[in-house]
Amino acid sequence: MAWIRLSLVTTFAMTTPEPPVKKSTLKMTDLARMAGVSKSTVSRALQNSELVNLETREKIQALAKEHNYRLNTQARNFRLKESLTIGVVIPSAENARWQITDPFFLELLGSISFCLIEQGHEMLLSGLSLHAVASGHDGLRRINCDGLIVMGQADCHEDLNRIADGHTPVVVWGAKLPDQRYCTVGGDNVRGGFIATQHLLEQGCKQVAIIGDWGSPEGQLRYEGYRQALLAANIAPQPALEVGVGNTRDAHRQATLKLLASGHPFDGLFCLSDAMAMAAISALNEQGVAVPHKVAVVGYDDISLARYYTPSITTVYQDRELGGRWLVEKLLKIIDGENVESALLPTELVPRNTSLREVLNRNI
Repeated sequence: MAWIRLSLVTTFAMTTPEPPVKKSTLKMTDLARMAGVSKSTVSRALQNSELVNLETREKIQALAKEHNYRLNTQARNFRLKESLTIGVVIPSAENARWQITDPFFLELLGSISFCLIEQGHEMLLSGLSLHAVASGHDGLRRINCDGLIVMGQADCHEDLNRIADGHTPVVVWGAKLPDQRYCTVGGDNVRGGFIATQHLLEQGCKQVAIIGDWGSPEGQLRYEGYRQALLAANIAPQPALEVGVGNTRDAHRQATLKLLASGHPFDGLFCLSDAMAMAAISALNEQGVAVPHKVAVVGYDDISLARYYTPSITTVYQDRELGGRWLVEKLLKIIDGENVESALLPTELVPRNTSLREVLNRNI
């Protein structure tokens, strides 16, 4: 034990203590003023977030180093009254026209979650009533969030306008609508509907039917694209081939059976989602209608399962990873007090076996 004590004494004697680092008296407000940015931007720059451009990030980091400023995340959140939590809202069941079980929305939700984590934020999934928020009876304080990402407009357009008017940071996945005062990110639904229908016509289809929910904003725009493609090909739309359905569990299968039983022939079918297309193909198979020989089918969204379904589903691709990133980026900019514009994701057709009549075993 004597040797051990001696070693310790020797070690301490040989160690030269480092001079204490002088604590900075600089506040985040001061640093933000010096850099000419917001406090939230300073915070993100010090966390090396790519939401802040490289030049600004390096400038802020250099200023912080020069003044020995270190970010105290807990204190920063208290001062700014920020939780670093974003609420992702599913519109309430009485208004929603789609189910959260739809694979496309699950994949989009995954992208949003990843991007928020990447930016140092947490995600809170909520069934918060948008009408209650718009009416001032409920809001961010109850769920302790800095802003909202709303997964679909359903029939909440006016509520969303009022929420935005009340200065609640909000971004919505959905279609850009007339008199809209909130930011949306979504696919080019009119073009998507057009290219889906155009593809069926190019495959030799003469009578193209459509099933889906065009009571929703996105569905309505896809339906408009369908109609435009028919008119561009000098084909008169047939109301008997247009079956509007909701999103109950068996509605899409029943809609297809209804079409088959109607006595109105059709050789092409545009479904407003891949989940609808799967249900439709199942119904066609039940009735012995060969896909794509007798009826060619196109879906929408290009969910992961579409490639592996049998037969693989021709569909309209929407980039959910980019969609999730844009939703997050735009919301964080709104929280920082910046102006943002709504954005349209590009759409493109992905041809596969449910519509390609020339090459039936093509694997795309």
